Formats: sequence, C-alpha cells, structure tokens
Amino acid sequence: MTGIITAMTCEAEAVIKRLSDPRSNRIGNVEYTRGKLGNTEVVVAVCGVGKVFAGACTQTMIVDFGCSHIFNIGCAGSLSEKLDIKSIISATACVQHDMDTSSVGDPVGLISGINVIELGCDEKFNADFAEFLAAKGETLVTGIIATGDRFIKSEEDRSYISRTFGAVAGEMESAAVGQLCYANNVPYNAIRIITDKAGAASNDEYCCNLPECAVKLAELFIEYICTLS
Repeated sequence: MTGIITAMTCEAEAVIKRLSDPRSNRIGNVEYTRGKLGNTEVVVAVCGVGKVFAGACTQTMIVDFGCSHIFNIGCAGSLSEKLDIKSIISATACVQHDMDTSSVGDPVGLISGINVIELGCDEKFNADFAEFLAAKGETLVTGIIATGDRFIKSEEDRSYISRTFGAVAGEMESAAVGQLCYANNVPYNAIRIITDKAGAASNDEYCCNLPECAVKLAELFIEYICTLS
C-alpha cells in the first residue's frame, strides 16, 4: 500500500477523483480514502496544516494501513533562485527549521531522540520521477526542503533558513512525515510545487497560484503512479 498525504483538500481532490473503487473511513479527524491509481493500491488523506497533523497521519498510514512508501505532495515557497513559481521540487532530504535545542549544545535542527538533522528521501523515486517529468517537458529540481510551523513570508526568514540548512523550499509538513517514516523505517518522498517566493508578497502569490499549482502537481503525480506496475 502506498500512502499519499496532503495538507489541504485542494491538493488531494484531483487524486481522490481518479481512484478506482474508492472507499473511505475516518480515523480521528482525518478521512482516509483507499483505491487504485492504475495498478497501484493507495490510500489518500488530507492531514491538515502543520507538523503535528502530518506526523499523526503518517503514523496512522503505517500502523493501520500498512503503507510501505509514503508521499507527501503539495505546495511550497521558494528559498532559491533555482525555483520559480510553478517549479516542481522533490526533496533529497527534509529538515525541521524550527527545531532548536542549541541552548544545550545541539546543532540547530537536530531532532532529539533520533539525533539527525536531515531526513533523507528515497533516491530511486527522485531519479525515476525526474525521468518521467523530462519526458513531459517538465524539469524536476531536487534539494533540501525545510519544514516548520510557520508560513514563511519575510526575506529575513527566507535567507536564514536557506543559509542555515541549505534548503531550497519551505513548507509546513514534509519533515514531520519524514520523522515518522524514519522512526518506522519506511521510505518517503516529499514532492512540492512552488506557489510563492516566501517573501513580503508571499501571501498574495500563494492565494493567486495555489489552485492552479495544486491541480498541476496532482495530475502529474497521478500520471506517474499510473505508470507503475
């Protein structure tokens, strides 16, 4: 079973509409919809915004649905000149930019208990997805995605996160998905499409670009999954 997690309904509805034999059940405050994309059995959930919701949803997918690979798809803000509006990024690793126990001597971003900063993503998927997108005339950028419980909307924050972690995009869920997958030894990937530049105009950019970007990424991801045997 493959898990697909989004934060918002607009990021998931195109995927859910394409499922064959869909069936849903609610666990906690989240509805999980099972079905097939091509020959691949999947379960799709809208977890809600932020790290806690994303982590709880990930654990449910692993324990209750037996997911062997989890994808977190959705939107992000650009932290790099390599990523413009509508660019697609797949993370090489995710970090939690708001995790900070440096006052007791830890590096900024270290996740206590598992003692890592970067939560690595599945490399084979990144290579395969890049090849798939290239055939569609799209370019996949890979790099570090930074996650935190804060919408990035200032040049100061944008510069700090990029400089500290080498991150090229920022959002609010992927590293939480990564942390739970790491703890359960389950591979994961975070695929995002850029809606804004994470600067002073990010609110307006995000609201303007979200509907089109969410559908574009979902449709490309669906098409990729349907190519799998």
